[in-house]
Parts: sequence; structure tokens; C-alpha cells
Amino acid sequence: MQFALNEDQVAVRDMALAFAAEKIAPHALRWDEEKHFPVDVMREAATLGMGGIYIREDVGGSAMTRFDAALIFEALATGCPTTSAFISIHNMASWMIDAFGNDTQRNKWLPKLCSMELIASYCLTEPGAGSDAAALRTRAVLDGDHYVLNGQKQFISGAGGTDLLVAMVRTGGDGPGGISTFVIDGKAPGVSFGANERKMGWNAQPTRAVMFENARVPVANRLGEEGVGFKIAMAGLDGGRLNITACSLGGAQTALDKARAYMKERKAFGKRLDEFQALQFRLADMAIELEAARTFLWRAAAALDRKDPDATMLCAMAKRFGTDVGFEVANHALQLHGGYGYLSEYGIEKIVRDLRVHQILEGTNEIMRLIVARKLIEGAR
Repeated sequence: MQFALNEDQVAVRDMALAFAAEKIAPHALRWDEEKHFPVDVMREAATLGMGGIYIREDVGGSAMTRFDAALIFEALATGCPTTSAFISIHNMASWMIDAFGNDTQRNKWLPKLCSMELIASYCLTEPGAGSDAAALRTRAVLDGDHYVLNGQKQFISGAGGTDLLVAMVRTGGDGPGGISTFVIDGKAPGVSFGANERKMGWNAQPTRAVMFENARVPVANRLGEEGVGFKIAMAGLDGGRLNITACSLGGAQTALDKARAYMKERKAFGKRLDEFQALQFRLADMAIELEAARTFLWRAAAALDRKDPDATMLCAMAKRFGTDVGFEVANHALQLHGGYGYLSEYGIEKIVRDLRVHQILEGTNEIMRLIVARKLIEGAR
């Protein structure tokens, strides 16, 4: 186990922190207010290797570890959790092509995905299949050298603003064994998008429904064999859960830093806020919880890197704990600001709004508990 970062890891983290401070943080409030999707800035991040963090080098990836990715996404999220989270989703979708695609597929899409000349969305959730993802109904029927797709995806990050859709659809019978994964051109005939959803947070990336109406997708765009799509989707989510946890911790760290700075300046009853012991204890608890969550995240990332048999459970544990902690720390930071925390110009309320959804996406935290419980019960037999 690793309890200190080596020189390379420090350099990677500091690079991402500097990029977040210079290119993301100064614009985050405006992006949120204007619902601006900062593709140009994300492409700048890609020039530093952040478009294909754990993609293999032969197609332009950075070939870094999941541990490195956790450091990067936490650092980027100090500037804006929403922007960091979308870059993580793009990386997750790209990794699925790298890990499960053939050489033709990898060479066709990944060089442009790593540079973010092409941007990808991950499409699993449907209007009637969220936590019960294996119940998805979008169907693909083989017709010669194409599949014909019909159905709808819901809550798709980046939809309408991205180029490729890595989508899980049903090619066989009910259950997880009937699902396959396809890479779909977002501008193909038969592919359309709903309105940009009005959301509590995550406004710097669009969220739309994706509709397939007799959309024709080449057989050559299927990743792996028919029926392995659910396994591909779940493998992607192990890393996605680490990434979103890292985004929660980065946003919460910024909220904590803002609270500390505010408490040095604000006075009440003749004393600075940071001179009140009760508030000192609150700060201490926030910092302790964050550090515990960060340590847990690092352990889970290291387990995923070494393909530990408990990696899926550890990723679920880290996601449940880290996203809950991230939201609570940000919420406490807002409380420490008093009424000013509720004003948008202080930047705290945006972080609270952005982090709330992290307890829902990449598998709700209730589903994380279910994953852990099943593993524990199976191990007891």
C-alpha cells in the first residue's frame, strides 16, 4: 500500500491543479449560469494527456493508472466538479473502446478521442431502467451488415454536444446476457436528442435523452461479441465510480478551503469565526472525513490497477463513502458561510449543487451498498 505520492504522481497532480486554477476555476460560475459546455477548455486539457488518461499509448493515450486518474480528477474538480466529471465520463467511454474493441476499432476512434477532437458519451440509463440497468429495453435487430436500433436513453451527459455514443442495447433475450455494446455516431440518421434538462447542478454539461428511431449502426461498431455488453458496462463503471468520487473530493476540498478563508475574515461577537472552538471542531471533522475518503479512494484505485478480486467491492465502498463525504463537507462549508454561503458569488452553493448528483450517478449509493452486501454474503457461504 502507498501512503505517499512519488515524484511522478506529485507532478501529475500539480499539473492538473495548475490547469484547474488557470483554465477552469475563473470561469466555473459563468459556465454554470450560462449552461456553457466548455469543449475548448477540455480540448486544452487533452493536450496535457487528460483526454485518454488510462488509454494505451499506441493510439495516443497517456497509459497512466487508475491511481493517477484519481489524482487528476480530484485536482480538476477543485476548479469545477462538473467539468472534471465530464472529462471522466469521456475517459470511461474511451476506455471501453480501448479495453474491448478490436485493433480496427481502436485505431479508428481512439486517436481522436484522446485528443478530444471527438468527444464521447456513455449511454446506459433509460427512462425505465436506472438502478436496474439489466432491464434496459432499447433494442438492436440485425439486418444484414447493420443493426437497426429503436429505443431511448435518459440522463445522458454531454448528449447533443458529443460525437460518439457508447451505448448498451438489447440484442438478445431479457436480462444482462442479452445486452451488447455499440459505438454510435451521434449525428447518424435516426439518432435524435431531447431538450437540455433543467437540473439542480451540473449545468456546465448538457444532459439530454437520446432517441433511436430505426437508426442503422454497422455490425463493425459492436464492441466484442453479442451478449457481453452488460459486462463491458459494469467494467467501465468500476473506474467511473472512482472518478466521480475523486470529483466529489476535489469539489469538497475547494469548499473547505473557502470556508477556512472566510472564517479568518468574518467576525462575530468580537472574535474571528476560526477562534470559536465549536467551529474549529467542525473544520477538523470536515478535514478528517475528507482525508479518510481520499485514503479509501487511493486504496480502491490501487486495487483496480492490480486487478484485485475485491476491486469491484472496494470501488463501490469508496464511491458510497466518498460521495457522501464530499457532499456533507460542501454542505457544512456552506453553513459556515452563513447567509453568504447561499449567494452564488461565493461559489459554495454551486459546489453543493454539483456534488449532490454524485450520490446518484454511476450507480446510486443504495446500489453501492447492495454490491457490498452481496459480496459479503457470497463470501460467507
